[in-house]
Amino acid sequence: MDSVDDVALDCPYCGEVFCILVDTSYESLDMVEDCSVCCRPIHVTMKFSGGEMVFLNAEPG
Repeated sequence: MDSVDDVALDCPYCGEVFCILVDTSYESLDMVEDCSVCCRPIHVTMKFSGGEMVFLNAEPG
């Protein structure tokens, strides 16, 4: 099973959608990722179960 997936994020600043690569083998991830369109920081929280995302929150960082 591949543990790296693309995850689409909606930027809370500019509204554009962009993808990031995440390792789904972790139970949860808490990180800051810059929007690839407007370059502003986004605080991203994700939770996984069995390699599937069960929670995603993206808010201004």
